[in-house]
Amino acid sequence: MIQRLRGNAVIAAHWLSGQRRAPFYPREKLDALRDRRIRDIVRHAARHVPYYREWFAREGIDPRSIKGAAELDRLPVLNKELVRAQPRLFVAENARRTLSFLTSGSTGAPVEIHHDHDSLLANIPHGERERDPVNRLCGGSFRPKELYVGYDTSTFKKVIAFYEQHTMLPVRPRRRTLSLTEPIERIVELANTERPDILVGYGGWVALFFRAVAARNLALRPPQLVMYMGEALPHGAREFIEEQFGIPVMSRYNAVESFKIGFFCEQRRGFHIHEDLCHVRILPPGQQGQVVISNLINRATVLLNYPIGDLGSISPVPCPCGRTFRVLSELEGRVEDILPLADGRHVHPRAVWQVFKDDREVLQYQLTQHEPRRFSLMLVTVDGPSFQRALERARPLLDRLLGADALITAEHRTELARVSGRKFRAVASTVPQTATGPATTRPPQGPGDGTASQTRAG
Repeated sequence: MIQRLRGNAVIAAHWLSGQRRAPFYPREKLDALRDRRIRDIVRHAARHVPYYREWFAREGIDPRSIKGAAELDRLPVLNKELVRAQPRLFVAENARRTLSFLTSGSTGAPVEIHHDHDSLLANIPHGERERDPVNRLCGGSFRPKELYVGYDTSTFKKVIAFYEQHTMLPVRPRRRTLSLTEPIERIVELANTERPDILVGYGGWVALFFRAVAARNLALRPPQLVMYMGEALPHGAREFIEEQFGIPVMSRYNAVESFKIGFFCEQRRGFHIHEDLCHVRILPPGQQGQVVISNLINRATVLLNYPIGDLGSISPVPCPCGRTFRVLSELEGRVEDILPLADGRHVHPRAVWQVFKDDREVLQYQLTQHEPRRFSLMLVTVDGPSFQRALERARPLLDRLLGADALITAEHRTELARVSGRKFRAVASTVPQTATGPATTRPPQGPGDGTASQTRAG
């Protein structure tokens, strides 16, 4: 009871600051709030986080000289491989109440990130900024009804379980969850029966769902809104859904490294950046480049100037919605293929991630589909025996996922080569994607081939 009362007190403190008004703050007020949080997180990092304490001492820089975004932008960009290899270097030594998450491993090598309890609780009122345009598009409903298609062990579900344990919120979302493994016909049936206001899912699944509905001529009572997160929509999918079904498509740009990065407003022209919660810079500035973030809220794993792995640009034109938050546009993020199987099922890359995410002996993986029933699996482990153990653990899970008749050739690697100029794919398919089932195969491509997706939203 005391734990839940404390959680409610943290939420109330942030709620009373007026989160719905924050995106409309005058520029001077927003810049001042952002810079104050930058100063606070830098001094916290220099005092309690091993990497930053050593860095500031080695470079002879006084953390108090970092007064805001301008000075933070002059600090070096983090080495992402170092964060992956030595995550404890970035965890505050005074962090006692934390919850750990793994990034989704779109590179096949996930990163462990810790969030402190207060930042997780603050995520609830901060979400009012994102919920406001959604509620408006759903007719002003205070609690739109959601049909969420994902995985029980996803970051989303872990956060929800945390809230149930640490809060006593009188009003909770009206949300029905389904697994991505459910047949599309079953999801259509439930959508028609329960009439959700919002259909929520990973970008690749959302695109597949609506193309399958159209191709199979399924009778769908459309929701008022489609929300995709976790990965991009394939190019052209948003236009297809909005034109063919008349449903507006929105997104949020979140990640395990920062639960609040950006969100679509009613105009849907790009992601309004939560500038006072997550500082975003683009390298090189002034054009499309690497998205580099600094989480200003989380006091457990502290990441300043962290390259999140996406490409984007900052729009020079303010959004006509009236929000003063800058708009991140032209976002290109993770690339993930959905695997079309011979029996007509489609396997999302997150299902493959489920196989390997908790196996500490697997440093990285790549599953490539060459034909509907033929796959190659490459596992990066420290040595041969660990490869054999990991393969024995993975085989029955992959057989269940891909089918007992799947032919899987496994190889041990000490590292996975990347194709120059192309994004790495932990799950790749050379089988053409169709809405009704697998088609004939195309010639094999190297790892990482394909068109980059538009956004990484989680």
